[in-house]
Amino acid sequence: MLSANNYSALLTAANDAMNNSHCPYSEYRVGAAIMDSRGSVYIGCNVENAAYGSTICAEAGAVANAIATGTAERLVAIAVVTSSAGTPCGNCRQILAEVAPDCKIFLATPQ
Repeated sequence: MLSANNYSALLTAANDAMNNSHCPYSEYRVGAAIMDSRGSVYIGCNVENAAYGSTICAEAGAVANAIATGTAERLVAIAVVTSSAGTPCGNCRQILAEVAPDCKIFLATPQ
């Protein structure tokens, strides 16, 4: 179970990541933070590209960050912060289903 402190840290990290997003086309900022079973947090933000299909989603970026950093721990929770508390897209849901099938997903608006 995620403690209140871990939940708060996850939301803060996702909110901070959202502020770093690169979204000149949609102006839709997204930040994500994923936590492993030891409490380490890995962040990601959306990075848009003129070739829209090449856009990197915040959730995918956070998962890639965790993997690239070398965590061998189970990914247990992800917070996604957007202006509308939007849900992960189908591609990100698939990534989470494969890499972190038991991961809890928390949606929030900026703090």
